[in-house]
Amino acid sequence: MIPFYNLEPQHDMARRELDAAYARVMKQSSFILGVELESFEKAFADYCESDFCVGVGNGLEAIALALKAFGIGPGDDVLVPSHTFIATWLGATQIGARPIPVEPDPQTYNIDPNRLKDALTPKTKAIIPVHLYGQPADMVSIMAFAHQHDLIVIEDAAQAQGATIKGQKVGSFGHAAAFSFYPTKNLGALGDSGAITTSDPYINKKLRQLRNYGSEKKYEHAILAGNSRLDELQAAFLHAKLSFLNQWNNERRAIAAFYTDRLQDIPGIRVPFVPNWNDPVWHQYVINVEDRNTLAACLNDQGIGTMVHYPIPCHLQPAYRGTHGNEKLPIAEQLSKDVLSLPMWPGMSEAEKENIVAMIHNMAHA
Repeated sequence: MIPFYNLEPQHDMARRELDAAYARVMKQSSFILGVELESFEKAFADYCESDFCVGVGNGLEAIALALKAFGIGPGDDVLVPSHTFIATWLGATQIGARPIPVEPDPQTYNIDPNRLKDALTPKTKAIIPVHLYGQPADMVSIMAFAHQHDLIVIEDAAQAQGATIKGQKVGSFGHAAAFSFYPTKNLGALGDSGAITTSDPYINKKLRQLRNYGSEKKYEHAILAGNSRLDELQAAFLHAKLSFLNQWNNERRAIAAFYTDRLQDIPGIRVPFVPNWNDPVWHQYVINVEDRNTLAACLNDQGIGTMVHYPIPCHLQPAYRGTHGNEKLPIAEQLSKDVLSLPMWPGMSEAEKENIVAMIHNMAHA
């Protein structure tokens, strides 16, 4: 059996640091908005080449709170990728804005900057580009477009901690960036967690109010807000793992290079395209397959786990059928039928990688 994902090798490598983090938090007996969170926020801001980091409950709330901090809400439109996890859309919907889908570049699967203009409405206030599968979106073009049209850019970097564009970290291009630390992310907590990075001091202050009942000082509430706080234990775990992130990302790059080298000449399979300005961190390794369902079923029969990201486009989900169900988004719809994610995690053995590509070759030539 080769699972789709396996956290054991990472946790074995970081076990001493994780155990120390747990013991430290227990001894301090401080579990909300304490020194562990403050320490992690500073370290992660530095890692992302941003001035500030604000820890929150999860990646969806990171998107919603980032939009809200910039004053975006009911009556506003937000440009979002048509091919993404639904959290990108829900972040806009949650604060009363309307997601406006933009089709992806068929090569990279990321939002296509050349399609942004056609999606603009008089009510458009923001863009949420997603660094999908750990591959950065074309932030240079997106930021130029946003500047031209006076739009806020919130990067959805949930899958791309550590990815770079010409050496610059994702999360440092937009006005703010939303991160998820869901356990299987490149930097994953041991539960739900998220964060927002920004270099705007006013937005940093606003976000800290929005995540904590509108309060900066206990029992004083400046604005109407909710509760979305990254707790001390998860912050300590994330800080412990952060020191391993570059190593783990490099392992992902090596696995991706292996897959690409061994699968690129198989008829009916297209390996990921990576622009030369782009250094992905390979949250997922996603191939495009003419007969995706057959290959997935065959691999599953042989004990090799795969996944489809994402089998139902957002506009066809029951939650959005009433508002977007009649839209024609052929690229997203075709990708939902063709893409297949292969096993990818730091610590994969050579035997596991060889077994996966050998099985794909055997099936392709059967």
